[in-house]
Amino acid sequence: MDDQDPGLQLVHLLRAVTVELDLFAAGFAARNGLHATDVRALIHLLDARREGVDATPGWLGRQLGVNSASTTALVDRLERLGLVRRERDTRDRRRVLLVVRDEAVTLGWSFFGPLIEEMVAEMRSFDEGELATVRRFLLAMRDVSAARRAGNQPTDEQGEGQEDRGH
Repeated sequence: MDDQDPGLQLVHLLRAVTVELDLFAAGFAARNGLHATDVRALIHLLDARREGVDATPGWLGRQLGVNSASTTALVDRLERLGLVRRERDTRDRRRVLLVVRDEAVTLGWSFFGPLIEEMVAEMRSFDEGELATVRRFLLAMRDVSAARRAGNQPTDEQGEGQEDRGH
């Protein structure tokens, strides 16, 4: 591709933002004795809570692209740190739900809150049409990335299916 292609230039900028956010998250992880995957897991769990999604160990493993054993070790770590707890699903007692504890939310906001506030403040300089375009762009880039990632994941027939019970 031509480096002058506007689309490629946007891809490079998007990658630069991703790198900056990853470095910021790595600082949070290091400061709090977490692995990078722990931070990604917490983000997925917080998003699930906000969207009303039941988060199970199997669901979390699929979001992170890790196997059942790795998911169990991850949840055990987060539970020991007091950031997540396991609860039995009241509708299906065989199922275990993952719940982010208030301590995790407080910890996250203490670190990420100022960055989020600055980002939201900066977004106020854009009009509604510009924000709609940015939203459409980001959703399209997320969808392209997710589809590509999904195409590179092992299928259940390859032994990487996730179980939602008993973790």
